[in-house]
Amino acid sequence: MSSDALQENVIDVGEFYRLITEHLESSFGRRHPRWVRGEIVKVYEKSHLYVDVADAGAATSDAKRAVLNAHCWASQWAPIKRALAESGVALKPGMIVSFYGYVDVYAPQGRLGFTVTDVDVSSLLGDVARRRAELIARLGAEGLLEANKRVSLAPVPLRVGLVASPQTEGFNDFIGQLGRSGFSFDVRVVTTLVQGDAAPPQIVRALEALDGAGVEVICVVRGGGSKGDLACFDDERVARAIAACSTPVFTGIGHTGDESVADLVAHTRAITPTKLGEEVVNRVQEWRERNVVAPARRASQSGAAVLDEADNYLAERRRTMNFAVRDRLRAEARHLGSTRDRLAVSSRRILEVAARHLATSRQLLAAYDPSRRLAQGWSIITTREGQVVRSLASVAVGDELSVRVTDGSFISVVKEKGTP
Repeated sequence: MSSDALQENVIDVGEFYRLITEHLESSFGRRHPRWVRGEIVKVYEKSHLYVDVADAGAATSDAKRAVLNAHCWASQWAPIKRALAESGVALKPGMIVSFYGYVDVYAPQGRLGFTVTDVDVSSLLGDVARRRAELIARLGAEGLLEANKRVSLAPVPLRVGLVASPQTEGFNDFIGQLGRSGFSFDVRVVTTLVQGDAAPPQIVRALEALDGAGVEVICVVRGGGSKGDLACFDDERVARAIAACSTPVFTGIGHTGDESVADLVAHTRAITPTKLGEEVVNRVQEWRERNVVAPARRASQSGAAVLDEADNYLAERRRTMNFAVRDRLRAEARHLGSTRDRLAVSSRRILEVAARHLATSRQLLAAYDPSRRLAQGWSIITTREGQVVRSLASVAVGDELSVRVTDGSFISVVKEKGTP
């Protein structure tokens, strides 16, 4: 080829990229978007999304697989990211994903790129569901779904380990139930994130710490949120950590209808943090009812029955004693009346006998009355000392003697003594 002909067929690099860009845009440009499917190799996000997607169906080694540098600008990535989060999906390496977009060429770096305008959420959800089902099947095959359920629960679980993010709604709902129960719960809280990529390792460390802390039950709580917010509780690391615990693990995650892999592996699952708090309180309440209230009620009823029986016995004995005392008093009254009558008769008889004896004694005494003898002319002679003179020997000549006669007395002097 001549130099002039060669010169006519030579184009500049810029022109080369312009021609390529026109050619690509005519088939794969903004006006002709296409779906592209591949495996995510690397993801980077900073308002915009940058993702490297490799050929998922290639049989060649990883080093030789075709790779597409894709990006999604912030204005379009924000709503797509929101939709993915609401569906519980986060783009991660290893995921098979279908992007919708168009080709772009960045000439300054000589790079072919792909601008993403949409993501096939349905296929991602299917992939997430598949991987979740595979995880559940794997855990079941290893016996881990039932491992923690076989751990015995303390009869009165008052020492509670809590894996949660303090001051969140779920945390407050759970703690509120325990606080209002009236029981003295001892709660040990290990603070963790409860959403995001950093949450699973923190939750695992919290479970391991509480499992060796002497608590009687470990509770994992998280309030409601999107499926993406709750995705950390579908993490295999969290599931295996729960299964490995020697302490019963209770879960209260999300709202009614949410069920995570953590729920399936746990000893007991509640539909919300509030219900989980009620579950723990009910366990203690049931034990108290069964071992304290019911026996106390039975003892009270038995005591009341014994007291009623004693009251009836006392009432019966009281009636018996009343009748016995009344009958005894009546008998004693009759005996007293009979004795009174006998005493009255006996006393009258004694008085009559005494009266006759007194009359006889009076007559006898009257016959011997000295005044009668004095009236008959007798006299009574006594010494000055008042001794009755009965013989001559009791007086001497010159003694003064008192002589009592019927109408008085006088003094006489002994002149002489003689015999009749």
